Order: sequence, then structure tokens, then C-alpha cells
Amino acid sequence: MGTPFVKMHGLGNDFVVFDARAGELELSPARAAAIADRRRGIGCDQVIVLGPAQGADVFMRIRNPDGSEAGACGNATRCVASLLASQSGRSRLTVRTIAGDLASEVLADGRVQVDMGPARLGWRDIPLAREMDTLHLELSAGAARDAAGCSMGNPHATFFVGDVEALDIATIGPRLEHDTLFPERANIGFVEMQGETLRLRVWERGAGLTLACGSGACAALVNAHRRGLVGREAPVLVDGGRLDIAWRADGHVLMTGPVAMAFHGVVELAP
Repeated sequence: MGTPFVKMHGLGNDFVVFDARAGELELSPARAAAIADRRRGIGCDQVIVLGPAQGADVFMRIRNPDGSEAGACGNATRCVASLLASQSGRSRLTVRTIAGDLASEVLADGRVQVDMGPARLGWRDIPLAREMDTLHLELSAGAARDAAGCSMGNPHATFFVGDVEALDIATIGPRLEHDTLFPERANIGFVEMQGETLRLRVWERGAGLTLACGSGACAALVNAHRRGLVGREAPVLVDGGRLDIAWRADGHVLMTGPVAMAFHGVVELAP
């Protein structure tokens, strides 16, 4: 009969979501990569498998298109929270990931807000291969220089540039993602400040250039504030639209944005 799934996206950052809360669904890295393939599979930025979680509403496991596992994904969390809210009638839910529990709320306007947890700023937290000031990483590629580092449950480096559209991200993104400074690789963000607004593009670890990266938007706001470029709240414009990010005084980062259901389907999962 095949395995049912739903296809969802947050500002074009798209996910294939399997609900395995009622039974086992083991996806190998190779099988997840096959599902994510946009020509030979369903196609997505990440494959999501939902499972039971004691003390939370759901456990969310995240696989990148290369089969690797991601610790956190803000846009996927918003999609999953919206899906569970439609099933349960509750607006407040907790989504568990391998990086921690993420409290989520479906707002009256349909957008979803997620508490992405505290921004972690120590060099071991990101993690980096060696000790250094995380506000000024020893990292560069072409016009991208002097990045700031941050962990949002996954490693991020943010570059502040004059013209984000002029960067050849497809060339420099993979080099920076795999730089030896990052023992677990890293998501690489490029920000152009437009007044009090951040214009962001992100080369995602294991996924490449995506239309939106929620955790990358959180890291960008945190690093921009640390650099004195913006306050603790600001809109972040990604290729797919707008996210609203706030870095609270207690260190937690809130991300708010829209979600959408694309379609429901059934797929045969080959052994």
C-alpha cells in the first residue's frame, strides 16, 4: 500500500514528513537521500520522521539531502507544529529534536512561533576545531571575510557583506561548509544589512543553498546584534520571504513565520 507522507514548506524550505508515531519507520541515510532527490525521488531540503516522545508532543528526526542528520531545523519545526496543531486542535506544542525541546505556538494569524532555545556562543559550543573569538572567526573565501560564529543546535557562521546578491555562494559555500575550522561542518550565512532589516542567504550544511533557513536566520540576528548592527529584534528577508527573529534577554531566540501544506502522497519505500 506504500507509506503516506505530507509535503510542507516554510517560505520554500521544503520537507517530506513521515508520521511514525504509531509504528517504526527506519530510514537509512541512503534511503533518505533517495527521497530527497528532486529528479528521482519526491524532492525536498530535508526528510522528517516523526516519532513518539515522552514529555513532548513529538520527536522530530531530520535528514539532509545527503543523508546526514541535522540537529535542528526551525522551518521544519514550524511545519510540524502546524501539522500537529491541525490534528489536535491545540495551539501550543513541544517538538523534541536531538538538539533539545522546541516550544512552538500557532498564532492567531496562522504563523507559527518557535522558541529555538538559547544561542550558544562559545567556541566549543559551535563547535570549532580550535579556540578563538567567535565574534571574529579566522575564516574567509573571496569577498566573504570576518565571520561570526553561533550555535542554534547546529553550527553557523555568518558573514556580513555589502552585496549578498553579488556573491557566488554556490562556489564558496561548499568550501566554507567543509573548512577544517568546523569538525562537524557548518551552515554558512551571508547577510547584507538593509537598515534595520537583514537580507540573508544561507548555504546549508548537507543541503546547499535553500530558499529559507530558520536556524540561520536566528544565528544571523544574534551575530548582527553582537556586532552592534541591529537591536534584539528584526525582520530577516530570505529568498523565500520574511521571518521575524527576536533574541530575548534570557538568551532564547524566537522565530516567527508562515508555513504551507503542499500536498499529501504515498511512496513505496524500497528495502
